[in-house]
Formats: sequence, C-alpha cells, structure tokens
Amino acid sequence: QVQLVESGGGLVQAGESLKLSCSASGSIVSIYAMGWYRQAPGKQRELVAAISGSAGTNYAPSVEGRFTISRDNAKNLMYLQMNSLKPEDTAVYYCNAEIYISVYDEVRYEFWGQGTQVTVSS
Repeated sequence: QVQLVESGGGLVQAGESLKLSCSASGSIVSIYAMGWYRQAPGKQRELVAAISGSAGTNYAPSVEGRFTISRDNAKNLMYLQMNSLKPEDTAVYYCNAEIYISVYDEVRYEFWGQGTQVTVSS
C-alpha cells in the first residue's frame, strides 16, 4: 500500500509564507508525476501546481510567480513553497501522485493525501 502524508499547513497573515511537504511511502517502485491541489469551502478541488518526473512544472494562473513546486526523487518528497499568501489561498491542500507499484507492469496508480489546512487571514 502507498501513503501520502502532507505537512506544513497552518494559519498565517496575508503576505506571509508557508512551505508544504508531501511524503510518499509504501510499496513504491517509482513516482511519475506529482501535484498539489486545493479545495476551498463550497468550491471544487483545483490544481495548484504539478511537477513531472523530469521536474517540468506547471502552475495555476492564480499562483504563478508566488508558489514554487519541487520534489526530491531520492526521498519521495514533494514541496510547495507559498509566498505572498492571500486570503483567497485559504483551502485544504492535497498531495497527489501517480505511482508505479509493480516492477512487472507499467501501470500507474493515483494516490491522494489526507490534506492539510492553510488559512490566510487578512
């Protein structure tokens, strides 16, 4: 089984920074793509940032230039550095990963973390 665990959320004031971490563990052969999603109350879950195995990245327009996604492939870790936070960034942030769990096939499975709350006060 595979587990994704987020950490680093909290309550900050507008303009401040937070760094989220996602740790993947379990029966992992390799991790393909990873990403951060968020869901605010009453809204759909949305992609915040994604990073491929070769470290290619893409960001939601609302966070471009303020957030930076990165990963440590050797440690199965992913990060989201969030700067210049705004009240509209308030949401539960989820880690997502596409993972190979078998050496006998090339099937990727999608996993989600439980989420970490980020609250930005004005």
